[in-house]
Amino acid sequence: MRDRVAELAALRRSVLDGPDERATAAQRAKGKLTVRERIDLLLDEGSFTEVEPFRRHRSTGFGMEAKRPYTDGVVTGWGTVNGRTVFVYAHDFRIFGGALGEAHAAKIHKIMDMAMAAGAPLVSLNDGAGARIQEGVSALAGYGGIFQRNTRASGVIPQISVMLGPCAGGAAYSPALTDFVFMVRETSQMFITGPDVVKAVTGEEISQNGLGGADVHSSTSGVAHFAHADEQSCLEDVRYLLSLLPQNNREHPPSVPVDDPPDRRCDALTDLVPLDGGTPYDMRRVIEEIVDDGEYVEVHERWAGNLLCVLTRLGGQVVGIVANQPQSMAGVLDIDTSEKGARFVQMCDAFNIPLVTLLDVPGFLPGVDQEHNGIIRRGAKLLYAYCNATVPRVSLILRKAYGGAYIVMDSRSIGADLTFAWPGNEIAVMGAEGAANVIFRRQIARSDDPDATRAEMVEAYRAELMHPFYAAERGLVDDVIDPAATREVLIRSLTMLADKHAELPSRKHGNPPQ
Repeated sequence: MRDRVAELAALRRSVLDGPDERATAAQRAKGKLTVRERIDLLLDEGSFTEVEPFRRHRSTGFGMEAKRPYTDGVVTGWGTVNGRTVFVYAHDFRIFGGALGEAHAAKIHKIMDMAMAAGAPLVSLNDGAGARIQEGVSALAGYGGIFQRNTRASGVIPQISVMLGPCAGGAAYSPALTDFVFMVRETSQMFITGPDVVKAVTGEEISQNGLGGADVHSSTSGVAHFAHADEQSCLEDVRYLLSLLPQNNREHPPSVPVDDPPDRRCDALTDLVPLDGGTPYDMRRVIEEIVDDGEYVEVHERWAGNLLCVLTRLGGQVVGIVANQPQSMAGVLDIDTSEKGARFVQMCDAFNIPLVTLLDVPGFLPGVDQEHNGIIRRGAKLLYAYCNATVPRVSLILRKAYGGAYIVMDSRSIGADLTFAWPGNEIAVMGAEGAANVIFRRQIARSDDPDATRAEMVEAYRAELMHPFYAAERGLVDDVIDPAATREVLIRSLTMLADKHAELPSRKHGNPPQ
């Protein structure tokens, strides 16, 4: 037995060391860490338990029978992040370029099933060259099993994809099915067809990073939620994000003790938001004033910047904030913001994260391009997501809220539990100028002084239908509050709603607009 134990130790050591030094040197030459270095950065020290380290493929032909390395190019197992269980699988690019084969896929399937059974988050560290060509259709079937499990786990356990190398073809659909996608600049790429195919088909010449790099997917396509300069900072932020998420959909996100008083006055807010609806300001500064210690994580920071989606804490409890950003395109809703907001609202609702919506929205973006590209169906996605959400929902109108955008941004009429407003609020079908031009167009046209008459009618409309207490008088706003009391009001409201219970009608699933 002693001899066998020694043999086991030697074998395990060879598995941990990985392939030869040349493969490791090639990995480092690309600016990338090895698979086990990545796992060590992600998980708490000494917490990783590996599953099936001695697994090897059984393929023959094309010289495969002579190349049967342990792990088969993927390391799987579980550990802890801040003391909470997390499952992980990580491609080892040094072995077959991280390409997926039958045994490789079986290991991933097993760890995904274990994560579902245990009710714990799953993190994938992606650095692979796609399907293993030598294994043919068996490799493709392996991807099918991953996609099916991604879908089954959606809304049940948090799924995070970390892109640390190439991800091409059908392999890119697994990250797209998960809740969050992290990418590292220069070293990670995602695309369905690579630059060579694009050039052959369309004649366009483009680099891998130009086609599917971190900056492209975090600012243009919206595929990636976060982009980082290096692997270390990327994995550190994955750890932080996990601290804001529950283990599964049956739990609430973890609360933490906080030194920031729940009744702290936010006096800076009184002067931060101009009364003039056409004057921009940075909504991020409002969020920083309200939340615990000014700390938050912005999801999709560089994509669709006219809407902010933020994970943060209020009174130690995790909340999701959706906010218009007047500093970008005046905070209008458009195609991209509708998609961005809808996905974020659905994620928060799936994982029991209360929603706070901060409104300062002039409406939907007009234009032929918006209409032809489906602003109706895409705007309906955000509406559907809010209407379907059963978590506590509190909305706050900071300044203006016009037209359909007011309704879509979690108004009382679509199910917000509580709605508050600041004294400078204007809630209406449209701005006073536009409304006066429609209602009083004949009087203005007949007037000897059209400009003076228009100004008079604008003020009359504003005084009659857009004064700060109009919505409150009709029960559409629960209270008009002092901006400085915003933090206290939100925390009190969310504390009251903490045990909210709401049920949707019995159904297999809804049919949201696509």
